[in-house]
Formats: sequence, C-alpha cells, structure tokens
Amino acid sequence: MNTDITASTKPEYPVVDRNPAFTKVVGNFSALDYMRLSTISAVSVTVGYLSAQTWARRAGIKPGIRGPSMVTGGLIGVMGGFMYAYQNSAGRLMGFFPNDAEVARYKHKL
Repeated sequence: MNTDITASTKPEYPVVDRNPAFTKVVGNFSALDYMRLSTISAVSVTVGYLSAQTWARRAGIKPGIRGPSMVTGGLIGVMGGFMYAYQNSAGRLMGFFPNDAEVARYKHKL
C-alpha cells in the first residue's frame, strides 16, 4: 500500500520545501495572502448580515437574526480565507506557484 502523498504534476518552480510544516507555511504568508484573508472575511461578514436582513423581511420575523448570521458568515469567511492563503503559501514553498521571494529568502537551504 502506497501512503506517499505527492502531487500528480512536477513543480514548475524551484522547490524550497517539499513537505513544509504548518508553522513554516503560516510564517511564509505574504502581504497579499493577508489581504486576501481580510477581504474574504469582510465580504463574508457583509453577506451574512445582508442575507439575514433580507431573509428576516421576507419571513416576517424580527431582524434579531442579523447578529448571529453576521458572526457565522464571518467565521466561514475567516476559515475560507485562511485556507486560501495557506494553499498559496504552501504552493509557493513546494514550487507550484511563482516563488522568487521564497527562493531568495531560503536560498542557503536549497
């Protein structure tokens, strides 16, 4: 039984770390990764608030569901944004995405 988890394609860019640890991937987040995480979170909070407001009006109930819906949307957005940033950061370390900054930073380990 083969338990080796590898990608089906070869990396197109220099490999910095073939199997990066969680802390290394999170420590490698770029400003763009943080911006994407924040944007996805903010959009999710807004969508959660507005969808609850619209749903409450249509259902004819008090709009007390807006707060919980906004928090739920925000949590989903934070998790989704984190996973997206993690995927991009790990992809750069493993050589699947352009990684000039990572190669320059970790060139002594290559």
